Parts: sequence; C-alpha cells; structure tokens
Amino acid sequence: MSDWRPCAPAAARSARARLLMGLRAFFAARGVLEVETPILSQGAPQDPMLESWVAEAPDGARGYLQTSPEYPMKRLLAAGASDIYQIARVFRGGESGPRHNPEFTLLEWYRHGLDHHALAREVVALIGELAAQTPEWCSPRGCEEVAYADLFRSTLGVDPATVDAAELEQVAAAQGFSVGGELDRDGWLDALISLVLAPDFPPDRLTILVDYPESQAVLARPCPGRPGYAARFELYWGALELANGYHELTDPDLFRQRRERDIAIRRARGQPLPPADPHLEAALDAGLPDCAGVALGVDRLLMQLLGRAHIVDVLDFPWPRA
Repeated sequence: MSDWRPCAPAAARSARARLLMGLRAFFAARGVLEVETPILSQGAPQDPMLESWVAEAPDGARGYLQTSPEYPMKRLLAAGASDIYQIARVFRGGESGPRHNPEFTLLEWYRHGLDHHALAREVVALIGELAAQTPEWCSPRGCEEVAYADLFRSTLGVDPATVDAAELEQVAAAQGFSVGGELDRDGWLDALISLVLAPDFPPDRLTILVDYPESQAVLARPCPGRPGYAARFELYWGALELANGYHELTDPDLFRQRRERDIAIRRARGQPLPPADPHLEAALDAGLPDCAGVALGVDRLLMQLLGRAHIVDVLDFPWPRA
C-alpha cells in the first residue's frame, strides 16, 4: 500500500515558511529584485558533473528541466537588470541520498560590482541573520576562509593545479578509501573534498573554500596572478556544502573554449550530450556586466538550521513519495 503521507513533520513545514519569508526580507532590505524565469528550456548545461532531466510533450517536443536558473538570470543581467535573486525549483539527475533529492529548492542571486570574496561574505551575513530570527534554530559559530590550493597542500601534500589522477588515487589510498569505477583528476579532487577534507571542517562553523581549479569553474573568471585557478567559492556549514558562487566570467571566447572541453569530457565518458543553450552564449556576446553570483541549497540550509541530518526531514514529499 502506498504511503501518501508527508515525510517532514509539521514543525519543518512551518520552519520552511519562516525561512522563505526571511530570505525575501533579506533581499528586500538590500534592494535586490525577485525574478522568475522558465523551469523548462530548449538547451542544458554541458558540465560533466550535472545531468539534466528531460521533459517530453505529447507531440514529441523535448525540453530540459533546469539544474539552476543561472542561464536565464544571466540573460536578464546582460539585458540591463539590476541586482536580482530567485527562489527556484530545480532538478538534477543521479542525485539521491541523505543530503540529495533530485528535485530541490535553490536560491540564486547576482550582485553587480562584487567579487566572489565579497559575495561569500554576504552569504555568511544571510545565514547569520536567518539563524538569529528564531531562537530555537541552530546558528554557526564563526567562519573561516581558506584557499582550495592551500587546503590540499597543507592537508594532503599535493598541488591541485598540477597533480594528476594517478597521484590522487594514491593519496586516496593512503587516506584509506577507494571508489568504484575510474575517476579523472577532477573526480578525484571532488571525492577527496567530500570524503576526506570536508568531514574535518568544524561542525559548528562555516568554511569558505575559494579559488578552485579552472577545470572546475567553467563560468568563473580566471584568478589574477594565480594561473590554473578561477574565482569560484563554496561555502560549507560543517561538512555540508550549502552554496557555490563565482566572480562571473564575462569573456565569451573563454566560455566557448571551456564548453568545448566539457563536451569532450562528456563524450569520452559516454554521458548524454544535450544541446547547448544558445541564448547564454548570445548574452555573453552582448556583454555580461561585472558581477558575482551564487546558488544556495534552501533545503540543506533548513536541515542545518533545524539540526537535521537527512533531507527527508525537511521535505514533505521526496522523490520516493512524489
């Protein structure tokens, strides 16, 4: 017999409503405009780390459910929009588990004239204000910023910009773990972050990782004076990744070069190759303003605020009951 009842308790439902109100109040106080863009598009990201859900109409027309609202929001910015944000429903294939649901809520926003360091500080301010609005919610106790390269060098003794996949596999083995299947360099870097480095982040603090390898930041601009690195950050609360942001790439030629590299990776791995979104490329050609953007997982943030370890504790109808 099907269990039709919601997974999350009523208290989590009320907390979600308070959280959404708090998000909107935060941006209203800063003059950031809420926007709404399509969930369904004719193209999809080529990022090898993302898999898009396909939607098909009765007449055979096909589209792609968004993995984030990034592309249409950048089109708005290129068309002259001011600072903007969106609370969106997004879909990603191959994501399920204690911290993942294939459909989830994503908060994304863009700020003119900020770099990724300044935007990361705004994310910290947002989390602090939200945590303080309800006495029974958990609150992080401070924040530390660390460069991605420095973390790998000091903890694992490797330079992530120059190390290869074979060396990283040896590092993983020395740490006592292996993974099923063959990973490339970026796959091993991600695995080491998730399985070795992030679990050691202080559980009651925020950690900001900045300046990622350029191969992992297709839409972030290169870091001045740091060859091989790009202006990307991720923010963690304890071991849980909450947000991913960029000082946005504005060079359309570099975007095309990186996209072709990602397409080659997808082909080599045998991954599906959806059509590229032509509108983003046209928007970059028209001119994206100097800005920084970030995406934050709302469900994961709610988990941390409520002290929950499993995403089903904050979702009424996760995928098995959807």
